[in-house]
Amino acid sequence: MKIFEGIIVSTGMKNTAVVELYRKTPHPIYKKLIKRSKKFKADNRGFEEAGVGTLVQITETRPISKDKHFKITKIVGQREIINEKPETTVSLKETEVPADAKALEGKQKESGRKVAKSAKPVKKVVRKIAKKEAK
Repeated sequence: MKIFEGIIVSTGMKNTAVVELYRKTPHPIYKKLIKRSKKFKADNRGFEEAGVGTLVQITETRPISKDKHFKITKIVGQREIINEKPETTVSLKETEVPADAKALEGKQKESGRKVAKSAKPVKKVVRKIAKKEAK
């Protein structure tokens, strides 16, 4: 009988939870450890309170349905979900434009070449500053 620990990824189905298991295996040639994952559908009767992000223990059982052949046997713990998007915003002030940007603007006009994509935002900022100074 196989017993695994994994994290619940989905609880959208009735009496079923999708549990994701992680394992590290060495690469066959380079021997670097690679993180591999596998998702299993597990029966969650009796453990309905286990939601997404909960660490659970699943045990292999007889086939319950076409895809479901594991059962949740124990809730191990709650996994902390970390918000990866920082809540900071950056504002560009008129004084933050470097002097190099103004020099770059002049060189691009003299050469007549197309402006690189990375230089376009700087060019727009320089134009806005020039318009404000003209007023």
